[in-house]
Amino acid sequence: MKKVAFVLAFFACAPGVQAQQRPSTPNLTCGQAQQIVLSRGAAVLSTGAYTYDRYVRDRSFCEFNEGIEPAFVPTRDTPQCPIGYRCRSDTLDFFDD
Repeated sequence: MKKVAFVLAFFACAPGVQAQQRPSTPNLTCGQAQQIVLSRGAAVLSTGAYTYDRYVRDRSFCEFNEGIEPAFVPTRDTPQCPIGYRCRSDTLDFFDD
């Protein structure tokens, strides 16, 4: 019985798991947003209230069948900050007319 009480007390005191907040680019300067991607290599950033994407430093952070395209995001001081790249599928569409 003491073990059960101890386990229940332990779980009651354990900190709750919280989701990590994504950095929001409109609240950052262009330099701050760029530094996040450069330092981490890849980061998921919010670009608005309901929008987000994954940005990478270079192609090494993409899947083997993906390429990169330049990415621009809104920041506090720049409407189109060159944040880095987005990974995009390199598949060819043979059925396109």
